[in-house]
Amino acid sequence: MRDPVSLHALSHDRQRAPWLSIVIPFCNEEDNVYPLYEQIVAALDGLGRSYEVVAVDDGSRDRTLTVLEAIVKDDTRWKVVVLRRNFGQTAAMSAGFDHATGDVIVTLDGDLQNDPADIPRLLELINDYDIVSGWRADRKDPFLSRRLPSMLANWLISVTTGIRLHDYGCTLKAYRRVVVENLRLYGELHRFIPAIASWMGIAIAEVKTNHRPRQFGRSKYSIVRTVRVLLDLIAVKFLLRFSTSPIQIFGGLGLAVGAAGGGLLLYLAGLKLLLGQPIGGRPLLLLAILLLILGVQLVGMGLLGEMVARVYHETQRKPIYMVQRIIHEAKIEGNDGERNP
Repeated sequence: MRDPVSLHALSHDRQRAPWLSIVIPFCNEEDNVYPLYEQIVAALDGLGRSYEVVAVDDGSRDRTLTVLEAIVKDDTRWKVVVLRRNFGQTAAMSAGFDHATGDVIVTLDGDLQNDPADIPRLLELINDYDIVSGWRADRKDPFLSRRLPSMLANWLISVTTGIRLHDYGCTLKAYRRVVVENLRLYGELHRFIPAIASWMGIAIAEVKTNHRPRQFGRSKYSIVRTVRVLLDLIAVKFLLRFSTSPIQIFGGLGLAVGAAGGGLLLYLAGLKLLLGQPIGGRPLLLLAILLLILGVQLVGMGLLGEMVARVYHETQRKPIYMVQRIIHEAKIEGNDGERNP
């Protein structure tokens, strides 16, 4: 939970907040930081809108933080949130959201594959929509290892969540502040923000954006991460439909399984009582008993899930990241902050 000093500082920042905040997670991107800075300046300085850039250093082990510190000294519109270790992209994104003060928040990858020149195109639609999502229509990544899994994942996410987008994995997105203020992120859920936010009744638009091949550094994506995304998709589906009432899914399954077991037991009882057939050695008897027990267990799991859900929604105190310091306008703030899921 944030301390009173941090809350006071954020309140003061909101009073003089820019219109636009750019949130960029960085992890070992030393060669990409300054070129990205120059491209952001070129893309946004002509907009006639005030903006800030919230750069989140997610435990970089190269010179990424050194380059960011140099930029902050030269450009007061930039501030750096330094995390104590590598917490992952979702936590870094959440940290950026927490320290962004703009009415509109744009997220951007730090590897130069997203083009900052596309940001004005997203902003043109933000007055009419709550989220404007980038779509890497001509993606510059290997087909088998990156584009094909992404296409399958986008289709599956769209079908599962009911929020149809061509490119869930594109970090380049624009959000109204009200959307990110009501998000609780963990795991790999940053890519599911449009689906998670759908309970608010949001309007979403999609814009084709330029995608560029990586020039410096190494990609952090792998097949293992794709598996994690699929597992998080199951979690998102559950959270969207049953997070406030788990008994509906577990109880429903339990009643169905229990009813099947009970029906088999009635059938076997009829064979025994009416036809006099022996049923003690039948595998069907064992199956019926197992189904009945499983049904009771599922109902019990649903009741326990109800209790856990109540505790979760009433507390929500566990942080998903820890801030080491914040660098802004050549000043270093050492107050630790944290983000609750």
